[in-house]
Amino acid sequence: MANLKELKNKINSVKGTQKTTKAMKLVSTAKLRRAEVALKNSREYAKKIDELVCSIACKISSIKDLEHRAFLTEAPKKVDIIFITADKGLCGGFNHQTIKAVSNLLKEYKEKNIKARLKGIGRKGIEYFKFNEYELADERIGLSATPNYEEAAKFIQSSYEDFMNGEIDAIVLVHNGYVNKIVQEIKINQLLPLEFKEKKNTDHILDIEPKHDEEKVLEELVQKYVEFSQFFALLDSLAAEHSARMQAMDAATNNASEKVKELTLQYNKARQEAVTTELIEIISGMEALK
Repeated sequence: MANLKELKNKINSVKGTQKTTKAMKLVSTAKLRRAEVALKNSREYAKKIDELVCSIACKISSIKDLEHRAFLTEAPKKVDIIFITADKGLCGGFNHQTIKAVSNLLKEYKEKNIKARLKGIGRKGIEYFKFNEYELADERIGLSATPNYEEAAKFIQSSYEDFMNGEIDAIVLVHNGYVNKIVQEIKINQLLPLEFKEKKNTDHILDIEPKHDEEKVLEELVQKYVEFSQFFALLDSLAAEHSARMQAMDAATNNASEKVKELTLQYNKARQEAVTTELIEIISGMEALK
């Protein structure tokens, strides 16, 4: 059994760790509140722009055959995969789940003879794929921690242009999204081509009938949809990251508390054994003097 000094040092060390994890939990909780607000405000816009794209596409298709590339679904031969991970760790399996989803997607495309081009946002994912000798066509560190619309639009612009020029056939976005404070969910979203589906109750979204520049309006709207989808995914991922880190630090704090109890019990037992040993030695000495 460890001596009293060693046990005391261990207890103090674990208590120090407990204070750190508790502070990190409080920080993540505060950041999560702000991220939730930003995500909630953006979610409504994301919903409306999706409905608007569908509404315009429906109206154009009712006038003539819709031949916009964003809605043409063909068997893809080359795909851009854009993933989002955190720049930091200490958030449980948050980053690992995204990396695993991307790895499975790469394997699936390889089996189907589809060429995949990888682009990454977030230090953890970028470092993982570089370490495993994957080539990244583009990468960005810092954007997942501080989402910015202009930077998000700039990052996905090259993929959008390559898609419209026919150099790639699809854009897939992978990230770990926010469900609630205790649940995160992997989201694999095909940004382009869009799935052209007739949706109910979309006529109220667009009250005007596009006449002359309908295809140009649709193209600009599709680009705005892609850019905002990238930005929204960053907000979604950030909220999920703070949620995951809050849970991880809460679990670490509880584990530290249990460890302190365990070490304190060992310390008390060791101290009692030491006192008992001293008493036995004193009594034995007194008996020897008789």
